[in-house]
Amino acid sequence: MFGLLDGLKIGAGAILGAGLILGPAYLYGKSAGKTEAATAALQKSIEVMRERSATDDEISRSDLAGMCAYLGLLEDDQRECMRRLAQADHEP
Repeated sequence: MFGLLDGLKIGAGAILGAGLILGPAYLYGKSAGKTEAATAALQKSIEVMRERSATDDEISRSDLAGMCAYLGLLEDDQRECMRRLAQADHEP
């Protein structure tokens, strides 16, 4: 029915056709994966920046005694902490 040469031509055509279909699909998937990874990294960095901003706002609103108490220092250490923070607050 088919000769050996015809069978090789059909096989080569099938391999070539599969390569033409799978090549662009692979490249599209690779590109989509890079885009997805970049988007995820950007979202994570935005989330981290928002958390840092919230922490900075909390620190800015707190008083010296509250900040030193939050650190879990002993009473004598809290006084030293407040003294140093007050001194640093007045320096330019």
